[in-house]
Amino acid sequence: MKQPDNKPCPPNRLRQLRAFCIAAQTGNISRAAEQLASSQPAVSQLIKGLEADFGLLLFERHGPRIQLSDDGRALFELALPLLEEIDNLPAVLAERLGEITAGPLDIAAGESTILYLLPDFVQRFRSDYPQVELRLHNVTGRDGLAMLRNGEVDLAVGSMIDIPHDITYVPIFTYEPMLITALDHPLAGRTSVTLQEVSECGLILPPRHLSTWHIVDLVFRQHGLNYNVVLEAGGWEIIKRYVALGMGVSIVTSICLTGEEKLAAIPLTKYFPRRSYGVVLRRNKQLSPQARRFVQILDPDFFARPAAVSGQPGPARSGTRPSQDGLVGHDEALP
Repeated sequence: MKQPDNKPCPPNRLRQLRAFCIAAQTGNISRAAEQLASSQPAVSQLIKGLEADFGLLLFERHGPRIQLSDDGRALFELALPLLEEIDNLPAVLAERLGEITAGPLDIAAGESTILYLLPDFVQRFRSDYPQVELRLHNVTGRDGLAMLRNGEVDLAVGSMIDIPHDITYVPIFTYEPMLITALDHPLAGRTSVTLQEVSECGLILPPRHLSTWHIVDLVFRQHGLNYNVVLEAGGWEIIKRYVALGMGVSIVTSICLTGEEKLAAIPLTKYFPRRSYGVVLRRNKQLSPQARRFVQILDPDFFARPAAVSGQPGPARSGTRPSQDGLVGHDEALP
């Protein structure tokens, strides 16, 4: 690597960095050119110019696919926040001048989060900032993380267990594990049950690639118990419906229970862990003013939390059902 000099940046440095970052996110020069409304040769030339200026090989080429080199990854981690700050400059200036925040806000979340967690918060945000173009993306966990990494969304909201090194998860709410049964089930009306008793019932669970299934399997194995899944169904509303019909029992998180269901609910905190739900960000992500406002509606103290500052998970706020300020949360989409 050649030594850096103190010459001013060339006038096309911003274009070079933008082309480089989009190429890094898409992993393909042609797709980067499409996003930039440019040609593939033009984008390639911008990246080559950046490599020549820095004396670095930024990408490893594998046919049409490209992958960041170690030097390229270091530059990407520095450059992307700078580009985001530049892109957010109009909204930041408007906020500084006392104007109401405008612009787009993209949030990734799973179906459960969109159904149970976000409605009250979205309603409050829309009331306070009607000029903001708010878009909710109903995606799986893997797709949501990909959208975060590619800069397609500002943030995600959901539940996480394993946190990748490039992702920051700040838990806000915590909810209880519950056994739900039909009203005429032998366990209905009980205030507590044993795991042995649950294991003798047919279980209705979400698809096995989601976190609930893995947690259930782990807990039963740890206690040396077998269990029987009689039905696999996606979505808590569907599961609740079939449980109410007496087709089996299920283990859910308390957020999906409104109290209006024709179901019995029994706490299982003795056996299963509580689940946290919160905000998922790309590490070092520069949030737009509208994104910051939305996060502060979720949690007014969010940016004072150590987890938000350090990027390490912190304690979550407890919750059971929606309170007057709508503090609710559940998600199967970001396991």
